[in-house]
Amino acid sequence: MPYLSGLPLPEPHVDYEEFWRGCKNNRLVIQRCDDCGWYRHHPRPLCPKCRSWNARWTEVSGKGTVWSYTIITHPINPAVKDQTPYNLVEIELVEQEGLRMISNLIDCKNEEIYTGMPVKVVFEEISPEITLPRFKKTSFQKNFL
Repeated sequence: MPYLSGLPLPEPHVDYEEFWRGCKNNRLVIQRCDDCGWYRHHPRPLCPKCRSWNARWTEVSGKGTVWSYTIITHPINPAVKDQTPYNLVEIELVEQEGLRMISNLIDCKNEEIYTGMPVKVVFEEISPEITLPRFKKTSFQKNFL
C-alpha cells in the first residue's frame, strides 16, 4: 500500500526531530529514560514511569506484533476516496510490553491481517523531507527483551 496521496504530510515538531531523522536514515529510534530504562513513544519531556527528565534516543529492532488494527472503508478525507479500503495498525514493539505505535501494514492483503501477527519495520520515503515507518509481515517469536 503506497502512501495515501492527497493527505497532508507530517510536520515534524522539534520534540520529534530525532525520530524523523532516524526514519530518514532507515532507523527506528524511540525515546528511552536514562534512569529507569522505560521506552516512551510518543516522545515527552518526563518519564511516565519514574518522572525523570533524563532520556536519550535509542535505536530499537523494529520487530513487533499487530496489537490491534482496523480496515478503513470510508475515506477520512475526500482526497483518498479512491484509495479505500486501507489498513491502520497498532504495533507493539518487542522491546517493551505496551510500547506501541500506529502505522500501516504493507505488502499484505487486508483480510490476512490478524492480532498477534509478527511484523518488522520498513521505511518509505514520501518526500525529500519525510520518510515514514511502515510494517511488513515477517516470522519470529514474540519475546520481549
